[in-house]
Formats: sequence, structure tokens, C-alpha cells
Amino acid sequence: METIADRLRKIQGEIAVAAERCGRQAEDVTLIAISKTHPAEAIREAWDEGQRIFGESRVQEALAKIPDLPQAIQWHFIGHIQSNKIRKALPHFVLFHGIDSADCALAMDRIACEMGLRARILLEVNVAGEATKFGFDREALKQNMDSLLALRSVDIEGLMAIPPAVEKPEDARKYFVSLRELRDELVSTTGTSLPALSMGMSDDFSVAIEEGATLVRVGTSIFGRRPRPVVG
Repeated sequence: METIADRLRKIQGEIAVAAERCGRQAEDVTLIAISKTHPAEAIREAWDEGQRIFGESRVQEALAKIPDLPQAIQWHFIGHIQSNKIRKALPHFVLFHGIDSADCALAMDRIACEMGLRARILLEVNVAGEATKFGFDREALKQNMDSLLALRSVDIEGLMAIPPAVEKPEDARKYFVSLRELRDELVSTTGTSLPALSMGMSDDFSVAIEEGATLVRVGTSIFGRRPRPVVG
């Protein structure tokens, strides 16, 4: 039976192959093991295999697991965060991938300032304009970028996107290209470095890497299908 360690090694190999295919190094791409809804035991197995960065999306669930796991784990918060959960989450997560509106960024900045912390964030872009998803509209983000960069306690490190569901990984390529081109345009117009592109998941991370992903979010291909979600 294939173990988490087996799957993790397989994913690492696929990352290396995808990077080499487009003239990049495997070290250019950071793997985030998406551990939401999975137990601490599964995370520890991945840790024992050398995985150091894990992604969670429910504050209450994450805070219940974190004390039982190695302190050296780097936790990333993936997806939408409610403003009333920011204060609890800030001390525990080194990067927030899903800051999806100006209001969310402002709340993060205000609370980080009050707590004497700096928040590292990625701005989520709704690359396909889906009504059911969170994220900045492309044009709205371009209009708001200067004010977002002026926030005192927030470091904007790049962009993040979750493309719509597609039949084949190749069908997601245009969305990854769109995010990269938007990032490049923002870098050009603001003069600010935005090195991080968080894009690509279990089914399509190889294509995302070919289009410039620096962070890939892989859960199912490492931990298997998700158990019943934990409220929080």
C-alpha cells in the first residue's frame, strides 16, 4: 500500500521534472502540503519524510493540531480568512495565500499593527471572474495596488489564484499565464518586487510550474482524499 512518504517522494520527483522541462531548478518551487482536514499523525509522517511547509484553511482546526506537531513547521493559511479569525491566526501562520479583497487586507494590516506583528500575504486574484469564488478582479487590483502597497504592517509578496475546474491540466494553463502576466504588469507599474506566484494543485501543478509558479499547493496527491471536514 502506498504511504504518505511514497506519495510525497513522487510529487517531489514530478516537481523536479516539471522545473527541468522549463529550464528552472526544483529549488525554485516550494511545495506546500495541504493538510486541512487531515490528522496530526498524517502531517507528522510527511514531516518525517522532510516536508516542512503545510497549508491549513480553518483556523480552529489548525490551532488544535499545531501544539501536537514540531515547532519548526511553517504553516501557511490557504484561502479566504474571516476578519474575526485574523487575530487568532496571525501569530501562527508565516504566509497568508488568500487575501482576496481590499477590506481583508486592511483588516490584516490593522490587526497586525495592533499586535506588533508583520503579516506576509499574497493577493488572491479571481482569474476567471467566477461569481462563486473570492478574489480581486484584475482591474480592481491594478487600481488598488498602490494603496495596498502602502499598508504599514503588511508585506505583499505576490499573487495567488485558484483556476476553475477543468477537464485536463492543460486547460488550466491560460489561467496560470494570466496570473503571471498580471504579476509582471504590477511589478512594472509599481516598481515593487512580487516574487511569489501561488498556483497549481494536485491535478495541474506541473503546468503551473511551467508557467512560473513558485508555490504549489498539493493535498490529495499526498494525503489522499479528505476526511469529513472539521468545523472551524
